[in-house]
Amino acid sequence: MSEVRLTHIGASGEAFMVDVGDKAETVRVATAEGFVRMAPETLALIREGNAKKGDVIGTARLAGIMAAKQTANLIPLCHPLMLTKVSVDITQDDTLPGLRITATAKLTGRTGVEMEALTAVSVAALTIYDMAKAADKAMEIGGIRLVEKTGGKSGDYRLPEALR
Repeated sequence: MSEVRLTHIGASGEAFMVDVGDKAETVRVATAEGFVRMAPETLALIREGNAKKGDVIGTARLAGIMAAKQTANLIPLCHPLMLTKVSVDITQDDTLPGLRITATAKLTGRTGVEMEALTAVSVAALTIYDMAKAADKAMEIGGIRLVEKTGGKSGDYRLPEALR
């Protein structure tokens, strides 16, 4: 087995931005997921559109899309990317109870979009919390992870079914 190393750490231990200039441009897509668990009464408020701050799901979806576009401003070693698509889907899940968030980011470029998808999910979840915290400060944000990515030198990845 070859030695695994972190790509953003130099030989002396310093952090650096990876040079992607010589990499081939390929179509790259990444999907991430997460959830916000809340009291059933809070989910009902959101479902009925009665949260004090307004449309929780629509606002969180927009916040996630905007966040994906700002990832390089939030995470120091991320490259600024020209995303061609970002989608954020938020669905109600009575078994949590709460909301499940799935985000997909896409581009044709030299570096992946995993961080953009993960950032979209994270900020959408934080927005849900912000908009509903007056009703439920005990909400839990969790399960944020990469589900799938395609393209690039490292190839494709899909979260194993056993971990879903």
